[in-house]
Amino acid sequence: MSTTECGTDLKLVKAAAPVQAGFSQTGFTQTVVFVHIKSAWRAIRNRIAAHPISELDDHMLADIGLSRRDVVVALDRSGALDDPSLLLAKAARERARTRFARPPAR
Repeated sequence: MSTTECGTDLKLVKAAAPVQAGFSQTGFTQTVVFVHIKSAWRAIRNRIAAHPISELDDHMLADIGLSRRDVVVALDRSGALDDPSLLLAKAARERARTRFARPPAR
């Protein structure tokens, strides 16, 4: 799973449709629907790709900066059309930030 598969394209479409020459409201609506379908498909594909992570042992999960609890929480908290890889990436970043942090000076 690459990082480009984690993002959504919903941010690329503006809420207000500018009426341009040759670009009708119907074309804008079709574009929005296509973007939603593409985003849902990407989330489903990433969910399928993230599911085998739960089958890794604890040492392998620690190598990629995750714990078993992170995987369970990410798969449980994300819905069928949500992307669990975003939650997994956030958990791995948080663990990396705190893992090698120096304790405060006394």
